[in-house]
Amino acid sequence: MTGTGTGTGTGLGHGPTTADEKLAWLIEGLLKRTPGARHALVLSRDGLKLCRTPELSVDQADQLAAIAAGIQSLSHGASVEFGDGSGGVRSAMTEFYGGVLFIVEAGQGAHLAVVTAEDADAGLVGHNMSELVEQLGEHLRAQPRTVHPGTAQPPTA
Repeated sequence: MTGTGTGTGTGLGHGPTTADEKLAWLIEGLLKRTPGARHALVLSRDGLKLCRTPELSVDQADQLAAIAAGIQSLSHGASVEFGDGSGGVRSAMTEFYGGVLFIVEAGQGAHLAVVTAEDADAGLVGHNMSELVEQLGEHLRAQPRTVHPGTAQPPTA
């Protein structure tokens, strides 16, 4: 299991014991029940990875978190300018050669990103992501970064 905490999963079929392990266990379950899904990542609005599936290396997870946060930020801007003005974004989907990236809002200040094969059923992927977001509830609440005295201010959106 891979999360941000120090705990590790046992792999013995027992339930997870920490919040990070439970989150990792749940997103790994998403991959298992979604044909064509390759990777899943929970990230904060500002692009910090919170939890990843083991198929993603730490570097890949950092890169995917930055990409997904950027796409969500651009989608927010499009919503403000061309939508109802609220800035709300339900989801984003980016198709590229070799795969598809799905991103949904997942709790306050958090997003769920899933990378799939090109031929994955987009309806099933979206449905399973929505179910997972509902199931996770408070696990996906990402607090904004705080600034400590003497450090640089975090970027603003």
